[in-house]
Amino acid sequence: MPSDVEIAAASPMQPIEDIAAKIGIPESEIFRYGPHKAKVSLPYVQGRDRREGSKLVLVTATSPTPAGEGKTTTTVGLVDGLAQIGESAAAALREPSMGPVFGMKGGAAGGGCAQLNPMTDINLHFTGDFAAIAAAHNLLAAVLDNHLQQGNALGIDPRRITFKRVLDMNDRALRDIVIGLGGPTNGVPRESGFDIVVASEVMAIFCLATSIDDLKERLGRIVVARTYEKAPVTASDLGVHGAMAALLADALAPNLVQTLEGNPAFVHGGPFANIAHGCNSVTATQTALAHADWTVTEAGFGADLGAEKFIDLKCRFTGLRPDAVVLVATVRSMKYHGGLAVADLTTENVDAMLAGMSNIERHLANIRDVWGLPVVVGVNRFPSDTDAEIEAFTKHLEGLGVKVEICTHFADGGKGAAGLAKALVEITSGQKPELSFTYGDDLGLAAKAETVAQRIYGAERLEIPSAVAKQIDQFEDEGYGHLPVCIAKTQKSFTTDDAERGAPSGHVVEVREVRLAAGAGFVVFVCGSLMTMPGLPKKSAALAIDVDSDGAVTGLF
Repeated sequence: MPSDVEIAAASPMQPIEDIAAKIGIPESEIFRYGPHKAKVSLPYVQGRDRREGSKLVLVTATSPTPAGEGKTTTTVGLVDGLAQIGESAAAALREPSMGPVFGMKGGAAGGGCAQLNPMTDINLHFTGDFAAIAAAHNLLAAVLDNHLQQGNALGIDPRRITFKRVLDMNDRALRDIVIGLGGPTNGVPRESGFDIVVASEVMAIFCLATSIDDLKERLGRIVVARTYEKAPVTASDLGVHGAMAALLADALAPNLVQTLEGNPAFVHGGPFANIAHGCNSVTATQTALAHADWTVTEAGFGADLGAEKFIDLKCRFTGLRPDAVVLVATVRSMKYHGGLAVADLTTENVDAMLAGMSNIERHLANIRDVWGLPVVVGVNRFPSDTDAEIEAFTKHLEGLGVKVEICTHFADGGKGAAGLAKALVEITSGQKPELSFTYGDDLGLAAKAETVAQRIYGAERLEIPSAVAKQIDQFEDEGYGHLPVCIAKTQKSFTTDDAERGAPSGHVVEVREVRLAAGAGFVVFVCGSLMTMPGLPKKSAALAIDVDSDGAVTGLF
């Protein structure tokens, strides 16, 4: 089969104004970046109400494995599948970060016959949103250091500066650095570092903001440091939040592209699904809901991270409520969670697959019993999956009262997801579900985090070192105790140990630190050995990427 980039290059694209017209967006309200991508006017989209009867579908997945599950591919395939059965549908997705694109993961615009176009543009610079976010973030960092240089009127303690700089690239050498060296004219020497752009609080704010005014107010709340008296110092204290918002104003308008089958997709924003909520922008989701009968969105990583944050953060903040969930799974991933090595996943092994289905059972219990949402399992079928494995997989889940659809959208496009689309129409035809959050607003910060660990991860308890407990107490004393929590841990396991597969229970979730994201509106509990500036693998994806003399990019999958 041709590579993803070859399939995308061979697929004719429709003019972007035709894609806009499909869902009623006037040509006068789009701003083209060439013939096949555009931003939709921010004043226009913010003046639209949600289409009556429109439905929101959340696509999530089982715990990620090295074999890959195909969540974005399924999201795109489902939009095309809905169109195949005569429904009006649009995708709402995150923009890929160039860190993973050039690192281990490669491109992130779907795959095979279920991907977005222009695929190369989306995976690289796209419309410049990430550059704008990096510039706004780094402006705040520069103004902060300049404040120290110019006399430090706010009394900032350089030892208690928590705000790093960002770069949209994997670069482990920049995790911890020393700045301000070279004498008095070069600033105040201090320890600092870099995070990747998708881990920036500015990115999280960008994706949660509902207007420029909301954006500016949230940016002003970012806590960057503490004074010598340990009082918080914010971006508004430094007077820079207006300039930051000015850098982001144009980027806040959602981006419109298309699937290979010519259906609309809003691709906008991309917060890290560990350190933030891992969802595309609220603006993109609401724009899709205003212009299509079905909006299909996805949350990063497995349901224990992405779906939990979509519900407990994005839904809590916005009032959005999913009508149904698609849980993406593969036979290969279940065999991996059953204990098989990656090299053995293409060999038939029904017993290992059934042993690994404890993982999907935990995710299904969370979706149905904790959050109260109807769910369909979409099995992303691979050529190595045998009929015996598919039959055993389906029979096992149907025995639990779960609807299962076998999908072949990677090879067959929308036709391969038409069954999944019909299943969604069926399960959403009744009364709208009543969404339940994992925890209530009245709990303290530590209790909220422990509730997530116990109800979602199956943990016995949360372990919080005394120094971290003091920091939590300080946040609560400062009035941040009402905020929801964001658990940052490995995506590979329900535990904080990458090697733990399946659905472990009774484990301890170790908290390493807590971070206040006051502008975004949550407190981050960093657990285990999570890194917010990834490194490149031994053989990075960048080594396979090239461009020919005509400007055509190769090697993106």
